[in-house]
Amino acid sequence: MYKIRVILDTKEDVIRTILVSDSFNLEDLHFTIAKSFGFNGQEMASFYRTDSEWNQGEEIPLFNMAEAGEEVSMKTCALVETLPEENDKLIYVYDFLKMWTFYVDVIEITSEIKENLPAIVLTVGEIPDEAPEKEFVADKLDSPFEDEDDDFDPFDDFDFNEY
Repeated sequence: MYKIRVILDTKEDVIRTILVSDSFNLEDLHFTIAKSFGFNGQEMASFYRTDSEWNQGEEIPLFNMAEAGEEVSMKTCALVETLPEENDKLIYVYDFLKMWTFYVDVIEITSEIKENLPAIVLTVGEIPDEAPEKEFVADKLDSPFEDEDDDFDPFDDFDFNEY
């Protein structure tokens, strides 16, 4: 059995701690998380592998998007293989139009068998009416031409109005 803490990325604390069976795959976890936050689970979603610093890694989509059918999907990723140890983490994004973003953290893994799983064991905060705005900021890349003399422009001598 897994005890998983799911934190919504908002200013206010919105947290759910859930218990799930170790026989779950990521698709089962997706539906459990969506329902625990009041969503119906019908929107597109993805999990992203992450390190201990929450740096986003490989995507695990809800559906297999590859033409050959060989890529990963939530259904093909078992919980015990994807999150084999306590403190393993994933980023979960639900509804790509609204970009609800969650941090998923394994708190405890036990061999205990419980009935009636999945179950919500802790609820903190209410989900806001609208998803928080995401600000995507890229690092400024150094241009090799930035310090160059601006006198060089191959189109300076070209008269665009000539034709």
